[in-house]
Amino acid sequence: MLKRASIWLSVLSLSAVLVSCAHTNGGCKCHKAEKARTSKVTGQEDIVIQPAMDEKTLEKKVSDYAPVRLGFDSKGLDKDQVQAVKQLVAAAKILDDLFWEQASEQGPVLRVRLANPKDDMEKLLARYLAINYCAYDRLDAFKPFIKATKDGKNLVPEKAPLGATFYPVDMTKEEFANHLKAHPEDTESFQSNFTVIVRKEGKLAAVDYSQVYKEKLLKAAQLMRKAADKVHNESLKKFLNSRADAFISNDYFQSDMDWMDVKDSPLEVTIGPYEVYEDRLFNYKASFEAFVTLKDKASSEKLEKVAKYLTDMEKNLPIPDEHKNFHRGASSPIVVVDLIYSAGDTRAGVQTLAFNLPNDERVREKKGSKKVLLKNVSHAKFDSILTPIAKKVLVEDQLDKLSFDAYFNHTLMHEVSHGLGPGFIKKDGKRVTVNVTLKELYSTIEEAKADVLGMYNALYLVDRGVLPRELSETGLVTFLAGIFRSVRFGVHEAHGRANLIAFNYLLEGGAYKYDPAKKRFRVDLKKASEVVKALAHDLLMVEALGDYDGAKKLIDKYGKVGPQMQGRLDDLGDVPVDIVPEFEIEK
Repeated sequence: MLKRASIWLSVLSLSAVLVSCAHTNGGCKCHKAEKARTSKVTGQEDIVIQPAMDEKTLEKKVSDYAPVRLGFDSKGLDKDQVQAVKQLVAAAKILDDLFWEQASEQGPVLRVRLANPKDDMEKLLARYLAINYCAYDRLDAFKPFIKATKDGKNLVPEKAPLGATFYPVDMTKEEFANHLKAHPEDTESFQSNFTVIVRKEGKLAAVDYSQVYKEKLLKAAQLMRKAADKVHNESLKKFLNSRADAFISNDYFQSDMDWMDVKDSPLEVTIGPYEVYEDRLFNYKASFEAFVTLKDKASSEKLEKVAKYLTDMEKNLPIPDEHKNFHRGASSPIVVVDLIYSAGDTRAGVQTLAFNLPNDERVREKKGSKKVLLKNVSHAKFDSILTPIAKKVLVEDQLDKLSFDAYFNHTLMHEVSHGLGPGFIKKDGKRVTVNVTLKELYSTIEEAKADVLGMYNALYLVDRGVLPRELSETGLVTFLAGIFRSVRFGVHEAHGRANLIAFNYLLEGGAYKYDPAKKRFRVDLKKASEVVKALAHDLLMVEALGDYDGAKKLIDKYGKVGPQMQGRLDDLGDVPVDIVPEFEIEK
């Protein structure tokens, strides 16, 4: 482990640990920008840094993330388009800075302090800080891995605030709820994805992102408009300009609509505040992130046929028709891309394989949602992580059913399934979104729903002849191996806990069986489909009814690591937990 960590630290330039710079060429100005920033934040050289664990443990944590180089093939782009990519990367780096601010109060301060590490231990801490975007371990229940003091004062609390920096650190759920009872007119702004809750004159108040992060958003908007001038595709040009406008107005609806309409562009760009995972208090507040990608046209066209069956898949959901959602837009573009650069929320901790956006239910009703699959990231994870895991957890006679196509297909079906099922529901006589009713439990239930419906819908499309027959077996077996990959992300993280729910439910139902002699798992291919259907029903009904208590019971019962799974997880110590992308465009 020490060898891998040492090699890693020697390969990565120190600029990867430094503050991301909002310059246009992504190159040689990093150190100058860092010096400028450090000079503005005085006194940080006096911060005393120590690890919260021994050096060997820290080395292991760093080595759990395998470095993977992701290239930038610009052969299909002209000079203007290449320049646009660089400007978009520069804008993405600004959003990266914004996410550091959103994730924690201490992260940006420690980032500057560790920009010039004093010894090897501080180098390790700097690297792990850069992976987590805060002083808390995303793979270990957000426990602090750094101890930091200044003038005897502790800078890193033992418990990471559930609301990150979206709410006052001392605000309780009860205070939030009581404010809305007393001031119902504030409900929309308080529950908005794009506001920060602060105290003003002793009272809670909502402030728009466009004001809280004004300076950085203005700079990002300028870069995006410059990029829009360089791209040739009119639909992409329109989105970049309207998203730049949204950074100023705080109204993201039209730019989400324009993003859905981007067509026939070699560049696929996603940039802005989207996912709500970082808000572990309510799952209300969106984090900034960015994906700059190149479209894989051939792969995209191959998978687009799945989108034609969205209505059929909705009809086939195992819930009463009254709870099915036929009001979302029928359009559901599927785009396969290679990642050039990512930033912000998506780059913190575990790297995403795909995403399904936008999250605004108003846009989904009108236009559906777009599924974007990161093919080069998927290949990296399948080769370096999933394959060695499968060899340690699956019975030997099912190893031949491990398949990249099945892995990639489930990623697709997972994202498709996010767009199916309840969106707006009736709760206590009001029309609300599911996430508002399930609060902090929403992300776990929604990810579990997408995982299970991913299998359920794949089996349905196999039966319809849309997907290859072999996926009915390879998909189920590959998903079982994938559960062990996801659970290692941490059982307190939405994706990891969602996979635990699926695993334990399917194990209880007999779809998974444990061979104690071989200490391996197998899929009962004959029984799996009926158990998958039952779990799909239970998860969908929790969402359809906005059943917070039902969600909690499901999570409490099934969201735990049992002894059989733990035994297999203990054998995976030499397999990386995830990857860290090293982007060629930054070199």
